[in-house]
Amino acid sequence: MLLLPSACTAPDGPGTDDSVPAATARSVRALLDRRAAAVTAHDTDAYLAAVDPRATGLRAAQRRELDDLADVPLASWTYRVTELTGRSTGRVTAHVRLGYRIAGYDRAPATEDRVLDLRRDGADGRWYLTADRPGGDGGGPLWRQGRVGVVHGTHSLVLGVGRTGRELRAIARTADRAVPVVSRGWPERWPRRVLVLVPRSVEDMAGLLGAPAADYRGMAAVTTAGTGGPAGAPADRVIVNPQAYGALGAFGRRIVLTHEIAHVATRARTTGATPVWLSEGFADRVAYRAEHRTAVQAAPELAGAVRRGEVPAALPADEDFGFAGGAARQAMAYEGGRLACELIADTWGERELFAFYRSVAGQRERGGAVERALREVLDITPAEFTARWRKHLRARLG
Repeated sequence: MLLLPSACTAPDGPGTDDSVPAATARSVRALLDRRAAAVTAHDTDAYLAAVDPRATGLRAAQRRELDDLADVPLASWTYRVTELTGRSTGRVTAHVRLGYRIAGYDRAPATEDRVLDLRRDGADGRWYLTADRPGGDGGGPLWRQGRVGVVHGTHSLVLGVGRTGRELRAIARTADRAVPVVSRGWPERWPRRVLVLVPRSVEDMAGLLGAPAADYRGMAAVTTAGTGGPAGAPADRVIVNPQAYGALGAFGRRIVLTHEIAHVATRARTTGATPVWLSEGFADRVAYRAEHRTAVQAAPELAGAVRRGEVPAALPADEDFGFAGGAARQAMAYEGGRLACELIADTWGERELFAFYRSVAGQRERGGAVERALREVLDITPAEFTARWRKHLRARLG
């Protein structure tokens, strides 16, 4: 059986309590090395050998966890000890950072902090794990929520818990269709494959993200990871809210996944300087360009406002994209951002739209970023651009 990379490294600098002997620290690291190797080899006996034989509940939970991730294609699994403290004679607590990579998708490890309690057996002198618990407030991996089903698509890998194989295959087909659409809409190189996670519920979705379920109840899917997309970061995950996504028809599901995958493609060129109207508007434009919809069909809320003579006075603000202002305001924000990107492409050209996106992202600060990019790329002032955008709304939606 091929053993994938697995390792445990020493703490980076200070972190080991002076009361913890060096020999104990070495023993703990060796135990975690064996545990990591057992995961990648899916060796249940070796994995459980590190667990206290008396901790029957923990042993059952650890066996179940290893079974739950059995089909997940892991490229590596590592433990890094960040702190090691002694609680009493023969007992220590290890704060560790678990790192794991999904084969074919993660450039660098995704991480999770864990706290491990260990004891030394007086009879055989070996160290055993007695407790394994979360070490922070962030989200955990999907397999902590149950057995992971795996579907390999042409351009996608779909991992799900509590979902049928039929559901996961349908999501993989939609993602596979979306990836080439996004590649045609974004000129720069990107991996051209996507990792999709499908939890059992919106509550489990929030658990993956380490946030309240209320933040995601109305969202069909979200894309993880921060802006900037450094080369050393793991791949973005598209996380599906099964309730909201399941309520959509085929068209809505295509729009949602194509939109989120566009975020994956543009992540490296989306920074703190990028306004939400530009990042969301661009992703929406990529998604809608592959569909046959009139301007009014694609922007019903904004079309209604324009026909009532209520043309927005300014481009959507970041807060307009939240839920606090209501569904209609949020929909108008997305529609307005997409039509702003459409205006740039129709008036100045597709290449200039890409150049504008890159120029905004390249600014050091949010303040003035759009203004400078408008001037440098499109040779226009913010006031002039807003006036053209409002005129574009009337022409397309009136």
